[in-house]
Amino acid sequence: METNMTEGRPLTLMLRFILPLLLGNIFQQLYNMVDTIIVGRYVGDSALAAVGSTGTIFFMVIGICNGMSTGFTVLTSQKFGAGDIEGTKLSVTNGIFLSIIVVSVMTVVSLTLMHPLLHLMNTPADIYDDAYHYISTICMGVTAMVFYNLFSSFLRAIGNSRMPLIFLSISAVLNIFLDLLFIIVFQMGVRGAALATVLSQTVSAIACAVYIFTKVETLKPQKKHWRLHKESIKKQFYIGLPMSLQFGITSSGTMVVQTAINKFGSVAVTGFTAASRVQGLLSQGMMALGQTTASYAGQNYGKKDLKRIHQGTKDAMKIGVVYSLVVGVIGIPLLPVLMKLFFDSGVDIAPYLPWAKPYFYMCVANYIPLSMIFIYRNTIQGCGYGMISMTLGIMELISRLATAGISIFTHSYTLAAAADPAAWFCTGFFAFGLYLFLRKQMQKKLQPSDC
Repeated sequence: METNMTEGRPLTLMLRFILPLLLGNIFQQLYNMVDTIIVGRYVGDSALAAVGSTGTIFFMVIGICNGMSTGFTVLTSQKFGAGDIEGTKLSVTNGIFLSIIVVSVMTVVSLTLMHPLLHLMNTPADIYDDAYHYISTICMGVTAMVFYNLFSSFLRAIGNSRMPLIFLSISAVLNIFLDLLFIIVFQMGVRGAALATVLSQTVSAIACAVYIFTKVETLKPQKKHWRLHKESIKKQFYIGLPMSLQFGITSSGTMVVQTAINKFGSVAVTGFTAASRVQGLLSQGMMALGQTTASYAGQNYGKKDLKRIHQGTKDAMKIGVVYSLVVGVIGIPLLPVLMKLFFDSGVDIAPYLPWAKPYFYMCVANYIPLSMIFIYRNTIQGCGYGMISMTLGIMELISRLATAGISIFTHSYTLAAAADPAAWFCTGFFAFGLYLFLRKQMQKKLQPSDC
């Protein structure tokens, strides 16, 4: 199921590659979404707010770990594109070594800092305990989530986007079953929802690893590859660290936004949470598009085909614009319907809609700039410029801090809700300019006479 993305029409390759990724991302999004739906329906509105209030912390912890592990696999796609199978296998073993270190550090740090972090974010007192129990359980199981993403990223690096979808689909169904078992039967509350997520991701990680080490000869390392390789470690760390820091920078901005939202009380947090879950589901197409361009750019950069990379970014933007417009048109009228999924059938969602609509509408209006961020950031990262792409995270952080900071000072919910869309708008166009600048640098570096 490997796909050589250095040959064939880029648009056709991307469309074929992106569909399994989109479905996989939707399933992965459903992990947290199902937790939220079942918690809201069977535990209560305050528990829903508790899970939602930790969403940005969840994004930060998982984002930092996954950003680094995904960065480790950029070298895999480059080696595969260059036809270097030995280098591809070395990138697998050294990526595993590095991920073990990252996971160990992040687990200890996140659990140690969780109480101060929740207090710093102004987590409402009536949902604090549930929030802590949920997110601390997630952090204890971060190993499974990171290694599923690492192994699935290895597969995507060689053009295989179908098998990660199959494994994730199985574990998504398992997650729903475990949610219902732990929450309804065992009455474990929000802790049960988090435990269901961790166990389900463990299954998908193990299944993905078994598949790689038994079926995928291109990635399957031999005994001689299980060693620290200085060149591989250096390149993977050079790409992975900036990607990790970028996620950390971006997520710290979203935490500031959540802090601003928390100041408006648990009703506002609940409405914002429901809308953000719907928004997160709709934006999975942009994420899948970014993952596609990362694999595409990595393979073609390995082959030193810069013209093909540029054609790929243009085709990716065509897909991004169409997708953004379609999901926006569909999403706006469906928002109240989809929000009802998060509440018990007898709950009136009218009090939550005034908090949900401003955020959701502004997000939809900025989906095209969000697509630009994913496309150009992942292209830059796929070409190995991880440190430079980190500036995009800094731009997002500055935009969010400015908007959220003013909202806290003026006590304006509209400005707080506008923090994410404002960051997308500013960073999207900055990403495009940064890509054009780096394209010229790459032309001078690799193909001074041909591009």
